[in-house]
Amino acid sequence: MTLGDRVSQLMREVAGHVIMPRFRMLAPGETIEKSPGEVVTIADREAEERLHDGLSALGLGARIVGEEAAAHTPALLDHIGEGPLWLIDPLDGTANFAAGRAPFGMMIALVEDGMPVGAWILDPLSGRLHHAERGKGATCDGTAIPPRVSRRSPIRAAIGSHFMTEGQRMQLHHVASRHLDVRPVPRCAAESYARLLSGQDDAALFQRILPWDHAAGALLITESGGVVTHWDGSPYRIGGPGRGILAASNAALWQEAAARLFVPEAGLAEAEARF
Repeated sequence: MTLGDRVSQLMREVAGHVIMPRFRMLAPGETIEKSPGEVVTIADREAEERLHDGLSALGLGARIVGEEAAAHTPALLDHIGEGPLWLIDPLDGTANFAAGRAPFGMMIALVEDGMPVGAWILDPLSGRLHHAERGKGATCDGTAIPPRVSRRSPIRAAIGSHFMTEGQRMQLHHVASRHLDVRPVPRCAAESYARLLSGQDDAALFQRILPWDHAAGALLITESGGVVTHWDGSPYRIGGPGRGILAASNAALWQEAAARLFVPEAGLAEAEARF
């Protein structure tokens, strides 16, 4: 069994035994607020523990950093761009899950010196699994994802602005809506990347770039012919100085989205400075 298959099997087992039995079945006290506006559930924590143990058993000798462990011990993020590393998001879209609605997902990335080299995104509800290895392309349920060559006018762009101030959010959406078909974001990075891979969306803008939210998706996009950069146009890198992310299904779509969003009147420089 390949490494890709072993990680995929681990994710499916954890989703089946830990995540799905608690969907719409959380008991009082099994959801708590871990920071203002953000919740965590018992499913997040138990799934991360199971994934951590399973990845450790693979014997690669890579550090393992999960979202919930990092929330408890922020020092785990020190030197995150150095050496081999597993990144775990055990339950992305926790607020959706806790409210009993989709979408939510599970993400794992294998990283070498800040660059993703392996990526897995699982939708526990449908069982859909995206996987990529650097230099080997990307797949959805084992079928290769072809490069996007078609385009729409206007292009569809999902804009993640919920961590901005109300004024910044209104300013950005006002400017973006002049030239783009602005789509609602699913409040789940796993689903945001899946929508780019399927062609449902053409581009996605993110302000907050916690490493477990984007490492897997970034590799899947680039391995399927897309482009993922920081707001300054530099290539996405975990632990680097870049801020924000703009991801698009191909270079032409990235160029058009960037031309519409990275203009002074959109206010992204102010949003970046605040974050």
